[in-house]
Parts: sequence; C-alpha cells; structure tokens
Amino acid sequence: MQLPPNGQLLRIFIGESDKYDGKPLYEWLVVKAKEQGLAGATVLRGLMGFGANSRIHTSKILRLSLDMPIVVEIVDTPEKISMFLDYIETVVTEGLVTLEKAVIHIYRGSPQDE
Repeated sequence: MQLPPNGQLLRIFIGESDKYDGKPLYEWLVVKAKEQGLAGATVLRGLMGFGANSRIHTSKILRLSLDMPIVVEIVDTPEKISMFLDYIETVVTEGLVTLEKAVIHIYRGSPQDE
C-alpha cells in the first residue's frame, strides 16, 4: 500500500475503561480502522491526564489507575480519515478527537508481509 505525502493524523483521547459493544473502546477503534483499510493505528496509555470533566487520572491513585488516559492515533489520507470520523461519530461519547496534517515520509511493512 502506498500513501501520498499529504496525510492526516487522527488522535482520539479516551479513558481506558471506556467500552463499546462490550469491548474496550480503544480495541474496537483499532479493529474497525483495520477493517476499513486505514494505513495504521497505535494505542498509547498515558501515565496521567485529565479531560473535560477535570478529574485527574493517575496511576498514583489506586481507584483511578484502572481508568488511565488512552490515545488512539490513526494515520491515512484526509479522505479516509474523514470517512472513519463519520463512522465513529456516535461511538466516541466522551473524550476528545483532534486532527493534524501529517507529512508521510516512509510507510512500509516488512517484505514477508507482502
């Protein structure tokens, strides 16, 4: 798969305990991104953060350590990202979704995957 140099980075900030269809939301998002043929997705677990509700989530507080901040990053063309955003609009009920321009320099898999 080839990607043009002018891509887009979608970031979805959610909580680790967020669920959709009985699965962790971050897992559901990555599976759906793969099913829709997007170029790539990565899930990052934060050590500390807060969002719109202003509640701090940190591993230092045992009760909140089960709901750490999660960032799902997805890169592809602006057109494919736009379609994916339409698809997930009603699924992400809490959190933050951002878009950035991404200049794609290298996108390649290992030769055995081809």
